[in-house]
Amino acid sequence: MFARNHQGHFSNLTLAIGLAGSLLGFAVGILAGVQPLYLALGMGAVVVVLCFFKNFEATVLGLLLLRSALDPFSAQQIPAAFAIGAIVLTLLYVVAMALTERPIHTDGFWWFFAGWTAVQGLWVMLLPLGLLGMDGSFWPESLREWIRLCSWVMVYLLVMQMKATTSPQRVIACLFWSLLIPLTVAALQVIAPSVLPPIFSGVTGAGIESIGEVSRVNGTLGLANTFATFCLLFLLLTWWQIGQVKRRWPWLLLLGAIVFFIVSTKSLFVLLMMAIAILVLTAPRLKAIELLGGMAILTIAIGLFAGSDAGRERLASLYATPLLNPDIDVSRAILLSATDNNSFNWRIAQWTFLLQAWQQYPVMGYGLLTCSKLTVLHNYAHNEYVRALTEGGIVGLIAFIGFLGVQIGRLLYLARQSPPGSDRRNFCWTLLAMLLATIVGMITENIWTHTTLFFYWWTLMAVAGWDWQESPQSYGVVEQQQTEVYL
Repeated sequence: MFARNHQGHFSNLTLAIGLAGSLLGFAVGILAGVQPLYLALGMGAVVVVLCFFKNFEATVLGLLLLRSALDPFSAQQIPAAFAIGAIVLTLLYVVAMALTERPIHTDGFWWFFAGWTAVQGLWVMLLPLGLLGMDGSFWPESLREWIRLCSWVMVYLLVMQMKATTSPQRVIACLFWSLLIPLTVAALQVIAPSVLPPIFSGVTGAGIESIGEVSRVNGTLGLANTFATFCLLFLLLTWWQIGQVKRRWPWLLLLGAIVFFIVSTKSLFVLLMMAIAILVLTAPRLKAIELLGGMAILTIAIGLFAGSDAGRERLASLYATPLLNPDIDVSRAILLSATDNNSFNWRIAQWTFLLQAWQQYPVMGYGLLTCSKLTVLHNYAHNEYVRALTEGGIVGLIAFIGFLGVQIGRLLYLARQSPPGSDRRNFCWTLLAMLLATIVGMITENIWTHTTLFFYWWTLMAVAGWDWQESPQSYGVVEQQQTEVYL
């Protein structure tokens, strides 16, 4: 009986590998005729697949670390290829596990996440049918957006498969290496921008992305605001790490470096996010040292920001908006946005135009990733709630807010499950701080488009759901025993 099972599982696995090899060979042949660069990427993908099945954990961790360095190559479609590759790799692995009757690790939140993403595909299907505000010519953009969401679901599932072979602490510690290239490039942007190729030169263009003639540091994340939210996530992870280790000074140095780079992005909204996150982290326990530490970090960040010319200009621009100037109403702000180069007034104009467009299709909206096509400003919404309402209508906004609410509930549930003062409870609270800060930051920024941020966010959400009380060694023994039985 065991011999028959052995032969059957071996035959299934051989069939899966053979099929995968045939498909890869066919794809490589096409790529060779279309674009040599794609051929090189295809050959690299073959190597990754081989490593994937030979040393799963190391390959997944390597891919996680690589993602933070890919955004400068967006023009070459490298991040998009990476997302599709992550989907394909995950599906290959899941199929291989199913054929060999080995366990596939999921949790309740993943099924909800996958279901929510599937529902988002409804807008992709309705668009070419002419049932939304846009016609079928915008279908490719909406499809790409949906594939981007699917890649997050697959990243979550892929990370879940390491649950049986490694510890949560190890995964989190490895993620800090993803800071190496972005922070190195950001440092060169500050001290020696002339030595960098144009692809890493920083953002100095016109429009709302520039502040006068001052360059905004963006590391390898393409845009300064994207780099800022990425840094904020790792700032909070560093804060958590400081509370778990005895040798704290290296982490304190990293904390200071991240604060410096956040300020160098000249992003005002991320300072508000930082303040909210620190408040969430320190308020429940009310420990004096944590309160003082949080206030010190925030004071230093605001001081550095306000002490720079760009920071002062940014703060002064608030007084030329309806937010702080009672003599400026929304109508005047819209008129001023065409000439004053004030990003706050520009946002008010964009929101107004999008809400006017939404009134034409209030229930189901216009379709995924259509906001930039709906106004004369031809840009993203810079408000995720206005974006969700315009692109998905009332149904889409409810789904988006519900999705955020479920994440909050998930983190609170996991925190309550963990013993007070435990690593996992503190980690969940750290993620909750980031999530609440993000929810506020979404009022003025396109955080939903910060793909790299969410790539690591879903990695961390998956790890938070693991059982932190189990020993990784015992997991490895169980997995080895299962492998011996099935193979």
